[in-house]
Amino acid sequence: MTISVLLADDQALVRAGFRSLLGRAKTLAVVGEAASGEEAVRKAALLRPDVVLMDIRMPGMDGIEATGRILAEQPATRVIILTTFDTDEHVFEALQAGASGFLTKEVEPAELRRAVEVVAAGDSLLSPGVTRRVIARFAHRPRPTAALHALTARENEVVRLVAEGLSNDEIAAALVISPLTVKTHISRAITKLGLRDRVQLVITAYEHGLVRASRADRP
Repeated sequence: MTISVLLADDQALVRAGFRSLLGRAKTLAVVGEAASGEEAVRKAALLRPDVVLMDIRMPGMDGIEATGRILAEQPATRVIILTTFDTDEHVFEALQAGASGFLTKEVEPAELRRAVEVVAAGDSLLSPGVTRRVIARFAHRPRPTAALHALTARENEVVRLVAEGLSNDEIAAALVISPLTVKTHISRAITKLGLRDRVQLVITAYEHGLVRASRADRP
């Protein structure tokens, strides 16, 4: 199965570089390019790519608004945000808009190709270090926890560990349950809370005070 990719960046050289890197993988195919948020929305509607690599800062409509519009029309499409710095304040907004994760533009070729494959498979590009730090930095005002009351005690426990950056295997070891059971709890929590994926689950955990940023994570 070939994964179709749309590149959205206002710099032609950046798009050319990513096209070249992705073109080396037999399972990936760049089906289009966009130089603005508006063009990204139009191209996504026309081409219906599996994955969009979206620059967060573009003239006119930025990557955040474009991400929200694309996912509103095509929920099956996955968006990876591209940014120059992993502390970009707008990354958190993009994750809230439904992006499946983000990469810095200095990403290694193999990591870029793997990231596209990961999100195309329905998983989230959730780095326990970088993504958690960004979320912790900007989700610093916990809201009431009413939304989490729909979860069982065990589901709350699993969600808390996910937000702390643990992998499914690490959560399974900590709770003495199987990785499959962990995955089931995560899936049920995402469904109950009406969320899109693991990234939004982590954001929700921080926003509702289920887990708080450590000193190392704070600005």
